[in-house]
Amino acid sequence: MSRRSGQSGYVEKHGNAFYVRFRIDVPGQQKRKYERVRICPVRGLGKMTASERKRRAKQIIAESGADTEHHFRKVEAINLGVTFRQQATWFLEHVKKRKRKPIKPATATSWKSHLTWINPLLGDMPLASVNNLALKELVCKMAEAGFTPKTMRNYLQVTKMVVASAVNEEGDQIYPRKWNHEFIDLPQVTDQRTPTFTAEEVTKIVSAAEGQFRVLYSLLAGTGLRIGEALALEVSDISESVVRVRQGVWNGIVQTPKTFRGLREVDVHSSLAAMLKAQVGGRQVGFLFRSLSGKPLSDTNIRKRSLHQILKAMGKEARGFHSFRRFRVTCLRKGRVPEDLIRFWIGHADKTVTDGYSKVKEDTSFRCECAENVGLGFELPIQIQVQKLEVAPNAPNCTHGELLSNVA
Repeated sequence: MSRRSGQSGYVEKHGNAFYVRFRIDVPGQQKRKYERVRICPVRGLGKMTASERKRRAKQIIAESGADTEHHFRKVEAINLGVTFRQQATWFLEHVKKRKRKPIKPATATSWKSHLTWINPLLGDMPLASVNNLALKELVCKMAEAGFTPKTMRNYLQVTKMVVASAVNEEGDQIYPRKWNHEFIDLPQVTDQRTPTFTAEEVTKIVSAAEGQFRVLYSLLAGTGLRIGEALALEVSDISESVVRVRQGVWNGIVQTPKTFRGLREVDVHSSLAAMLKAQVGGRQVGFLFRSLSGKPLSDTNIRKRSLHQILKAMGKEARGFHSFRRFRVTCLRKGRVPEDLIRFWIGHADKTVTDGYSKVKEDTSFRCECAENVGLGFELPIQIQVQKLEVAPNAPNCTHGELLSNVA
């Protein structure tokens, strides 16, 4: 379409009238066909001069839409005849294998689940027909099924990506859409549930846990690592006071972290460093947390058989591992840790251009001081304190003044 500069048409005399001939895309044909439209009579009422016929010819072509991108894409969509189900199948395979930002297995599984629910409703519909009206009807079905606003948003996002993935040989979208959430009647996401733990709850969880689970929960609460990142840690990733995150694990599959920012170093408090050193023992290789066969542990099994059981005994509702992550971020903010350092430790992207100018994450001495001063935010079990791990849960806040005086 981009190579078409528009057409003036060809004015010809046929019988007692003048006609304009021009080319136009039609459904069912790969090549454009010639269209002939009457302009005016040769003589009598309505007769036009040559210049008037030329102007009228251009008006006829413009009114037909023959040169518009909208008409071209509409005909192209009909000719392709792709259904939503067919495009969704291609899309899911494409995003897993593409070189630019391939999705993780966990994301692929989630999107596949979404499409399994969507396909019975939209699967047989031509992709060209998946528009605002189709999504409005989809939202109605999801509301009847009791979906939350956040779940609706996730399902619609996958639907939109499938539609947008259909492109022509020039890389342009075949079905460009301007989605109207007001017309679709998509509920706004408000008061989303983001459970966390208190310092007292973390202390009780760590105390109630046994074996390597106790170390795991202390690590999650003391660093804010994602559960997949923690279970993928190897012995070589643990140093005196730093945990190196370079991979993750999902369903037993070792993979790169969730995002590029996930590749990082997380400084830990001395008491937690001692726990990790004890967990390593005399090993030189292997996963830090492992099964009897030496493989990574399953986060699902840990959650159901350990964490949820501990919370049930405490009289608390079931919560996931991300609650430890929220607890750590809250602790770091209470300790007045610089925001760009928090994002570095947690594995989030820079928020502003200024974050890119800051070199705090490269100052290992500052990071170490900050991790030591902010503390764990919870208490380790008494039996661990007896082993002289130098626990300092109530360390002073990590203020700039204190750190600068320590460095000086």
